[in-house]
Amino acid sequence: MKINRFLQVAVAIILFLSLGSLSEAQIVSPPSWSISLEPNKTLVGEESTLVFEAQIPIGWYVYSNDFDPDLGPNLTTLVLEESADYTLSGSLTPINPKEKFDPIWKGDVTYFMGKGRFEQKFIANSESGTIKGYLEYQMCSDVTGQCINYEEDFEISFNAVSGSSSVNSDAAGEEQAELDSPFDVVESESPSTDADEQQVSTFTTETSDSSESLVGFMVLAFLAGLAALLTPCVFPMIPMTVTFFTGRSKSKAAGIRQAFIYGLSIIAIYTVAGTAVAAIQGPEFANWLATHWVPNLFFFGVFIFFALAFLGLFEINLPSSFVNKVDAKAEKGGLAGVFFMAFTLVLVSFSCTGPIVGSILISSAGGELIKPILGMFAFSMAFAIPFTLFAIFPEWMKSLPKSGGWLNSVKVVLGFLELALAFKFLSIADLVYHWGILDRDIFLIIWIVIFGAMGLYLLGKIRLPHDSPLETIGVPRLLLALITFMFVVYMIPGLFGAPLKLLSGYLPPMTTQNFSIASVPGLESERPVSDETILYSDILEIPYGIHGYFDYDQAMAAAKKAGKPLLIDFTGHGCVNCRKMEENVWVDPAVLTRLQQDFVMAALYIDERLELPESEWYTSKYDGKVKKTLGKQNADFQITEFNNNAQPYYVILDHNGALLAKPHSYDTDISNFVEFLDGAKKEFEKRK
Repeated sequence: MKINRFLQVAVAIILFLSLGSLSEAQIVSPPSWSISLEPNKTLVGEESTLVFEAQIPIGWYVYSNDFDPDLGPNLTTLVLEESADYTLSGSLTPINPKEKFDPIWKGDVTYFMGKGRFEQKFIANSESGTIKGYLEYQMCSDVTGQCINYEEDFEISFNAVSGSSSVNSDAAGEEQAELDSPFDVVESESPSTDADEQQVSTFTTETSDSSESLVGFMVLAFLAGLAALLTPCVFPMIPMTVTFFTGRSKSKAAGIRQAFIYGLSIIAIYTVAGTAVAAIQGPEFANWLATHWVPNLFFFGVFIFFALAFLGLFEINLPSSFVNKVDAKAEKGGLAGVFFMAFTLVLVSFSCTGPIVGSILISSAGGELIKPILGMFAFSMAFAIPFTLFAIFPEWMKSLPKSGGWLNSVKVVLGFLELALAFKFLSIADLVYHWGILDRDIFLIIWIVIFGAMGLYLLGKIRLPHDSPLETIGVPRLLLALITFMFVVYMIPGLFGAPLKLLSGYLPPMTTQNFSIASVPGLESERPVSDETILYSDILEIPYGIHGYFDYDQAMAAAKKAGKPLLIDFTGHGCVNCRKMEENVWVDPAVLTRLQQDFVMAALYIDERLELPESEWYTSKYDGKVKKTLGKQNADFQITEFNNNAQPYYVILDHNGALLAKPHSYDTDISNFVEFLDGAKKEFEKRK
């Protein structure tokens, strides 16, 4: 493997961390459904309940069905085959769904996270029968920016006892008692996906062949470790290391020994724990750690704790009794504190390093052991080197000029930074679980105040405990203060709806903005590429006056006639993140002009229920089901051709149906989308 390949992957990893993008060419697995009947025993003519329970992946939610069906999202729907064996009683009922106001749809929606339950009551008309049908539902994520439509097929048989036989005699009672499980589940099907097709928050790379050298893999893992140092979870931990090791050792030799033990502890923890996770949980654990509220609130608390300490509220010191014991055991090196410090670093930083670590741990899916161990060793070695150096040479900061309290000023500035970054962890939990604590404008207000205070501190207008008197400030400090205030001024328009592209990977989405004066620019639309009747244009449309098509074959024919590449927009009526892309990215003049002039667009709605003529039906190669509607055929096309089932999803093809660029998914960074469009157009011109 060539070194430029490593550099490309390292750059891609950095971009991944800054933009929060996910692996795109994978199938997202559906929730795990359990379908049963209650109660265990019933009588003919009495009411029973068909129960649907879902285990929903972390970071995803499923829409319920008890809100306005015309609002936008797809409601969960139960479709049953007609049968004389039973009679429905009422409609499908959600049990205790959550509720929120959705600014995209401008109305209240209900949904389930973690677990969901629906009930359908029915009355058995005979002593035995079968209930067969399917659930249609939509699963979305505000973290990955995707929405997926699913069907859950099921077939469940029942055996009921007639009312007369159950009360006429003891024998009848014994007969009923023998029916411990009169309801028998015959079959419940979900779209089949392999374990390695599970969508997780990891960055994956493709290898050219299966015989990739272990050395090359270790180099790649080492570069990933260096990239991890640039993440906001890791960089602020450096001053904590300096604070911990400053003054701990009585001699240079003891300090170096403790520093190396510290570095080796980091390597050991990552290698052992990471490999164990790979063998037991796999890369899904990294996804849990990055999105679940428990670790994110823990990291939020840790960052607040250290921020307050760096600002001077208190000092971080080990208990005196523990220090005395460490001193008493100096001959043994006092390793407990050093190891605990290394463990704390690994734990706190894992929220950012988890996605990178996950990509390395994927190698264990096939039962490999040596490869993930070496990969984790190389990653942690690159990760540990700078911390080890700071542990060895804490005097790099300690020995700097003390006039003006330089060292304390550095700690205070880093305290401000850690205080700001702490709210990113709270924002992730808030976004995933819809707590509504940190809307975009609230988040911006917090950052504006924090960085404004930091600028005043750098100018000497604010003094904190342990600060030395400051008569003058140096030029570097003044420049840093000016940069800080520039950043504050940059953020202020965001309070009124400005997109703030530079912070798109850190701020909550625009949909959480409570106030916006941003308007949609008026741009002229072009005439349709062809004068022929556009299929399904009477029921479907593309926003902002973009003329396009809703049938792949018709769109490809138009693209050939116009001499332009074909842009496929896999979208949906109920896809909230499709609307986010349209409102935040497509609306930009640079994007909208390109969409109108440089491409022929095919908007393929995956949730369109229009039933096609029977002559157009076909059986899917993916799941073996007959695809009768326009939406199901579009969804099947996306899965079979592009190995993806999430929306929004953008694909650009040449006239032979070949990809012109790597497909693009949800990403509100306008510059990234422009780069995606321009790169595909340039490649199209090359292939002419």
